[in-house]
Amino acid sequence: MDLNLSGKRALVCGASRGIGRACAEELAANGASVTVLARSQDQLEIVRDRLPIVHQNQKHSLLAVDSTDEVALITAVHNSVDNDGAIPILVNNTAGPAAGKLVDSTVDSLLQAFTAHVVMAQRLIKILTPGMEQGAYGRVINIVSTSVKQPIEGLGVSNTIRGAMASWSKTLATELAARSITVNNVLPGATETERLEAIISKQASAKQISEEQARLGMMSEVPMGRFAKPEEIAYAVAFLASPAAAYITGTSILVDGGRTKTLS
Repeated sequence: MDLNLSGKRALVCGASRGIGRACAEELAANGASVTVLARSQDQLEIVRDRLPIVHQNQKHSLLAVDSTDEVALITAVHNSVDNDGAIPILVNNTAGPAAGKLVDSTVDSLLQAFTAHVVMAQRLIKILTPGMEQGAYGRVINIVSTSVKQPIEGLGVSNTIRGAMASWSKTLATELAARSITVNNVLPGATETERLEAIISKQASAKQISEEQARLGMMSEVPMGRFAKPEEIAYAVAFLASPAAAYITGTSILVDGGRTKTLS
């Protein structure tokens, strides 16, 4: 199985922590030159400097930019491509919207989430697709959520936007398949990240129970009896980014310890 990404560049969004950081590390470990993108310059420098170097020509970089700032995002990514070459691997990873019921959410919260997820992904694909086509190699991997398969209680805006992102991905996969560009989703279950801690805290408050009780209750829903580690999500991302996954497109891969009960 060919997982070698030597000679390929990867752009990983939301790479300053959690799943994004784990994806950057795993792609680098498989030979990719990784550009990490997030808002925090200081945190990105730490991530970039700790990424593995497995071959002589591998070079890592960072883009400290607010992804909701259209001009700043487009300028930064265009400059990266112009200066260092095409980026055939794109990992779309954006922090999920705040927890809460959809009926209680504002219109603005939906618009903000749509911009942060779907609109940002569209901006990036418009920039990166020409280089993918020219190199006859493209991998677009979206970190979405199991809510694509089964809505999650208390995450109303997230459920809505994740579904939109999945539809965007499926449509794009069909349109780009003949150009040697694949588009897939990775659907993490509950993963040991700062976002999970925030969700547990919110759930504990809503149910008037301790955070430990909320954590154990959530964990009991996972057949494997534990939460995922960020690197376990990253393994699936690295596979989809690799030559070995050339015939896989338009699909959503669950990485949730068996929690999701749906068949399709």
